[in-house]
Parts: sequence; structure tokens; C-alpha cells
Amino acid sequence: MDVLEDYTGHVAPNGPATRRTLAELTITKVSVGPMDNNAYLLVCRATNEALLIDAAADPSRLSDLIGHSLERPRLKTVVTTHRHPDHWGALGAVAGANGSNTVAHALDADVLPVPPDQFVEHGDTVAVGRSPLTVIHLRGHTPGSIALLYREPGGRAHLFTGDSLFPGGLGKTGSPEDFESLINDVSTRVFDELPDDTWVYPGHGDDTTLGAERPHLDEWRSRGW
Repeated sequence: MDVLEDYTGHVAPNGPATRRTLAELTITKVSVGPMDNNAYLLVCRATNEALLIDAAADPSRLSDLIGHSLERPRLKTVVTTHRHPDHWGALGAVAGANGSNTVAHALDADVLPVPPDQFVEHGDTVAVGRSPLTVIHLRGHTPGSIALLYREPGGRAHLFTGDSLFPGGLGKTGSPEDFESLINDVSTRVFDELPDDTWVYPGHGDDTTLGAERPHLDEWRSRGW
């Protein structure tokens, strides 16, 4: 699989993956499947241990992303951000092929093809090598939707939001109550806690920053989606 090192936050459907290299991690983004889901491979540069966020589809393509050489990273963990099938279509194949631990919130676990090895709650951490990712429970898109937050030591925050937050708005909700829950969680658990330069990696489409989206929070709340 081709990987572009000049990370822009945009990947074409089934096009080359794009890699961002940080001091402690690399973050590689690829689009897979008929719904153009984003999958993110995080690799600890010190230990070569890896974590995949959303084994969404196309296990052979995700396998190519991990690599086939003896030096390939060890995929220790696969995290599913929420229960919708387009985000876990390759979970069984990828986790099985790599002997990976699977992680999800208990409220979304019942439909997954692989019972999670680890249930997580708001505020828990999941490690990728030496780097901790903090779990943020964002209730509303689904009951167990989670985001994962990585803070560079002395640097930027990186937030993987699944389908809870996109450029231009929140993820789809099924009722006014679910929308109210999601907008409240995104406001208090994300925008109130994190700075404008926080990079947002959504479950579909292009990346964004909290600073680009913050001015629109009142608009999102008023329009109800």
C-alpha cells in the first residue's frame, strides 16, 4: 500500500494512506469500504507496538497498512468507536489475524462480531506502546460512542472522534434527546476541555481542528443536528 508522508488530513476513497510522524507516535489514516470509513493506525516509535482505531472494512487493505515484513508493527489493540456495522466490518478478521486485544464501550458491545477483551468507560486509558490514549464517552450518536485523545508531551492534542464530531457538525442522532445528549457531551467534554489547535480525526472524511469548529457550536445547537 502506498503511504504519503505529507499528512493533510484528506485521503481519497481507496487511495493512498497518509502518515503523520510525531515525536512518540506515527498516525496513518486510510479510507476503506463502500462508506469511505477512516481507519487510523497508531504506532509507538519506541516499541513498534500498534493500535488500530476502527477495523471498518477490507481486511486485506488493513493488513497491507500494517505491513508484512519482519519489522512490521505488532498490532496489539483494535478499538471500535461505536456499534454501527460500517465501523467494525473487518474487526474479526484483523483481530484474529494479529492476535489483537479488542476494546469497546460496554453499551455498544452486544452487536460486535468479536466480544471485546476490554470494556472502557469515560476517563479510562488505552495504551499504544508507551503512549496513553484517554477515552471520552460521547453519548448520543450511539449509547456507547467513544472518542480517543492523545496529548503530545508539550505539544498538540489529537482527538479521534468516530462519528460523534465532523467538520461542520455532529454525527447523526435518532431523537431530540439523543441530540441534546451529544451536543452537551461534545461541548463539555471536548470543547470546554481542549484548545483550538486540537486536531480532530473523524470516522469519515477530512480532518479538522476544534478552533475551526468552535464558532459554530451555537449554530449546531439551534439547528438541532
